[in-house]
This record gives sequence, structure tokens and C-alpha cells, in this order.
Amino acid sequence: MKKLMAFVVMSCVAITARADNFRCGKWIVNESLLPTELVAKCGEPDSREQRTEDVYARNVGGGTYRTGAVSVIETWIFKRGTGAAPMVVTIIDGKIESIKRQE
Repeated sequence: MKKLMAFVVMSCVAITARADNFRCGKWIVNESLLPTELVAKCGEPDSREQRTEDVYARNVGGGTYRTGAVSVIETWIFKRGTGAAPMVVTIIDGKIESIKRQE
């Protein structure tokens, strides 16, 4: 019974901790990498887009105001060959926020 309970607990932890993983050649990549590490493992992306967005905060009264800060948002797309959906990487202020399959 203890082994079964341990298996159930470990399975739940593995499911909740899972991020999207992708294969780039012999490497497995995920959101824990730095953008420079991703390029070192996967090569340059097939396309890059960059935009900036103002950052807003909420007032106590319910409105919003511009804080003056700007976020730089980049979207990189890696084509992974036939049969594999392209990989879309979202980078916000120099940190990988998500890696997903292109829909």
C-alpha cells in the first residue's frame, strides 16, 4: 500500500511540474533555458518578431495608470521539420516565458 501511495504522489508531482519540452536535434529544450542557450541548442529561429508594451498598474479606485515601465516581448518561431509543428517561443524582458506548438 505504501508503494502505491508513493507512486500516486510522484505521478501527481510529475504532472503538475511538467512544462512543454521540445526536441532540437539531440537536445531537449524547455522554458528553464536562457534565450542564448536556446539558440546554442536549436540554432537561430526561422522568424523573430519584437514589440514593446507599456506596463500598467491598478489604482485603488479601480482604474489603471501607466507606470512608465516598458516590456519588450519577442516571439521566435523554430520550424522543426516535416511532421513536427513549429515551436513558438515567447520571451519577455529577456526571459523565456513559454514554449508552445504553433496552432
